[in-house]
Amino acid sequence: MLILAIDTSAVASAALVSGDALEGVVASFSTEDTRSHAEVLAPGIEQLLADAGVGGSDIDALVVGVGPGPFTGLRSGIATARTLSFVWGKPLHGLMSLDAVALEVAESTTAAAEFLVVTDARRKEVYWAGYSLADGQLPVLEDGPHVSFATDLPDLPAYGAGAGLYAETLKANPEFAQEQPDALYLGQFALARLAAGDALLDSTPLYLRESDAQVPGPRKRAL
Repeated sequence: MLILAIDTSAVASAALVSGDALEGVVASFSTEDTRSHAEVLAPGIEQLLADAGVGGSDIDALVVGVGPGPFTGLRSGIATARTLSFVWGKPLHGLMSLDAVALEVAESTTAAAEFLVVTDARRKEVYWAGYSLADGQLPVLEDGPHVSFATDLPDLPAYGAGAGLYAETLKANPEFAQEQPDALYLGQFALARLAAGDALLDSTPLYLRESDAQVPGPRKRAL
């Protein structure tokens, strides 16, 4: 199975992953900027497919990170994934974006049996979820996702860029203090979950708080 994975919950990233195990990366790209998703995502995917010599007809399914994340960033990735799914006539699955970091943690030598994945939610808050991990197993979501202040999180080892921002408050793992959700790990996790017969999410975004944008009220007529 060849999957195109997309995530824009923090940075913009995309990856082509193949096979039914945690290997088989065909190609991937990721930005460092957390605010230019709309400008870089579509050209990045186009170049990614061209470099791999792959077209839409070769893709078996798409996977998109559904957050949590900022409204604008999530919309860019989900809208792109939905469009490609429709145009190519391919199935689209959703996966929580924090799962990507959880898998990266699980593949490291520093993974704890219970841990948090934490990303920046801005407004001095973080997005987070709790996971458990057994030897040779995929990380299991135990709690979340949530949005809250860093001081309100459980007292567990914390991985991800959000933990790095609040290292004085959280048990931040320094090796993962800059890590953001990446489509490469998202695609690998999706492949493993599908191979195990697990159901994935749909592409509904996980917005954990209200948008800053407000619908303007009716204008008053001048007398």
